[in-house]
Amino acid sequence: MGIQGLTGFVEERGAFFTELRVRDTKLVIDGSSLYHRLCFASAVDFRRGGDYGLFAAAVRDFFGSLRACSVAPFVVLDGGRGADDRKLPTLRGRATERLRAAHGLSRGDGGCLVPLLTREAFVQALGRLGVPFLQCFAEADREIAGLANRWGCPVLSLDSDFCVFDLAAGYCPLNHFQWQSVCAGEGAQGCYVPARCFSVEKFCRHFGPLDRRLLPLFAVMNGNDYIDVAALEGFFSKVRLPRGCASGRGGKHLRLQGLLHWLSQFAEPTEAVDGVLKYLKKHQREEIRELLCASVEDYMPSDVKLEEFFQNGKYECEAAQKAGVPRWVLDALAKGKLAPFISDALILRSIFLHVQVENMQRPSAHSTALPIRQVIYGLLLKVAQNAKAASPSKQTNELPVVCEFDRLQKTLKKTFVQAASLPTDFSDDHFTLDKLMEVPMSCRQMLLLETLGVKMSFIESIPSHLQLPVAVTCYWICCSEPKVNLHQLKALLLMIVSGELHRITSDPDPTVLHAEVDSIAYNEFLKWKEKKLQNKDFDLDAAHSFCQWQCCLQMGLYLNQLLGTPLSEPDLSRLYSGTLVHRLYQELKSAPAVENLFSFSQKMTWLYQILLNTVKSAVPPDCFQKMTKTKSESCKKKKASNKKKKPIRCAIPETQHLCNVNRFASLGVDE
Repeated sequence: MGIQGLTGFVEERGAFFTELRVRDTKLVIDGSSLYHRLCFASAVDFRRGGDYGLFAAAVRDFFGSLRACSVAPFVVLDGGRGADDRKLPTLRGRATERLRAAHGLSRGDGGCLVPLLTREAFVQALGRLGVPFLQCFAEADREIAGLANRWGCPVLSLDSDFCVFDLAAGYCPLNHFQWQSVCAGEGAQGCYVPARCFSVEKFCRHFGPLDRRLLPLFAVMNGNDYIDVAALEGFFSKVRLPRGCASGRGGKHLRLQGLLHWLSQFAEPTEAVDGVLKYLKKHQREEIRELLCASVEDYMPSDVKLEEFFQNGKYECEAAQKAGVPRWVLDALAKGKLAPFISDALILRSIFLHVQVENMQRPSAHSTALPIRQVIYGLLLKVAQNAKAASPSKQTNELPVVCEFDRLQKTLKKTFVQAASLPTDFSDDHFTLDKLMEVPMSCRQMLLLETLGVKMSFIESIPSHLQLPVAVTCYWICCSEPKVNLHQLKALLLMIVSGELHRITSDPDPTVLHAEVDSIAYNEFLKWKEKKLQNKDFDLDAAHSFCQWQCCLQMGLYLNQLLGTPLSEPDLSRLYSGTLVHRLYQELKSAPAVENLFSFSQKMTWLYQILLNTVKSAVPPDCFQKMTKTKSESCKKKKASNKKKKPIRCAIPETQHLCNVNRFASLGVDE
């Protein structure tokens, strides 16, 4: 959630914190806050689509510091939007903010934007490190608070809502948690992480004193993610708050302070609510009373027993059961084996597609992955489709529709997309969502590969953990508009090979020969990386193409997960580095010898060649963009031939159309 202006107000006054040495304790961590914090702190290249290796290293170092201090972390992640979808207006606002940030970055402005696959990379990193984690069905704040209170341990987050929850061991803001400065203990005491803990007692004493039970009402009235302050403007326009209610510069904090001082006159919440309602018109009072009381409940720690999940893997959620989520889907969501995208599409038939640093004049990069999403919707909503068919008032051939929030140029728009009609082999009653895991794995693999337009015979010679990225790459080449440049493909494959080389040199298999040769090849690669690139220009069209690849990979991952991973899931931390792929692309255009970057290793040279040959043989040759001659090449040719010929240039269409692999319904845009 988040309370408007509270973090800034509290940070300005250090008197609300107490010093804390975190060691020998359990620690409940708000996973969504943590991965955002580590992403922004890990020097990722936001403009070029992220560096998941650097991010994963930051995650590893963070939990390494906790381990050194005997801190037992338990990470709790937000899930989907929940069946009530109460935060929709807030989420639309945040999506618009991300769109503005992406546009600014595309023009060279500063700023931060979480790369598309950061959450998936975080979940993978937690799994590799053996860190216990849970993905809640909806927002996790109440369940985090409930778990921390049952264990009597602090909450680590960067969400100002935890200033309001009644937490037995307090709230540690992430920006005051110095995990990179672990201190040695004194005497027999072990290492500790220096931290600061928000003190509710000091905060309430500053205002009155204020009864801490009134803090949830303050949060609701001041404005959070669930309630629009406009509903209470009648109150704020009439009440005389202590210390004024100024607008303009600093106005938010003055109103925040005035509201807290005003609330301090009341002994308990019910009396305070009555005090608010007397400033409203009579016909509004009962409606606002219900709204305030319901919103205050959001700050009551949940009684869901998350400790049972961390002990035996069992997660019970009444909201998910009411929404009719199949048991296996709920279990997979809780274990992070399915993304919140899945629950939003299943329950709400509405999803947000996260913008990247794209060419805003072109259609959204997510357009390329539309056919994959339609198959996902077809799998998720087939139960609902059968239920509709049972009603004589409904047409039996009507496919379910999902509302997608995506960008149209520089504006957030919603688009209605029909789910795919599944192939005949998969359209009988055995392929409903609740029975999906009973379908033979070979059939599920076939559906995945048919969606990606690739045959297993093409990719079976590829290492198993790279088969899905290669299949996605083939799909991307066939469906991208404008067409993929051959240099872009080669840069992408060289980047994947570099990840493989890093994997086998950092974690070598003693049974495999030539490890020394691989180390030499990796050291040569590092030397190349350290050289300064002459041309540091940002190629927005290349960035747009690589954004399309990430969109295809994301939806390929989601479909693969929904089908029970018929192909191995790739390690994202070794799969994509935006900085590296852009540099490789720039150098391939001027120095084709870069293609021999891994010539010191026969194994890596072979891997690159087999990846390149596999992709080129799996896609029609006309899928690639015709290469444009560089100025220097054109001049050389003119001098040699003494003929005046214009260089051939490939026209890049400005409008997006669906690729020939798309067998699905067209879009309808709601303005």
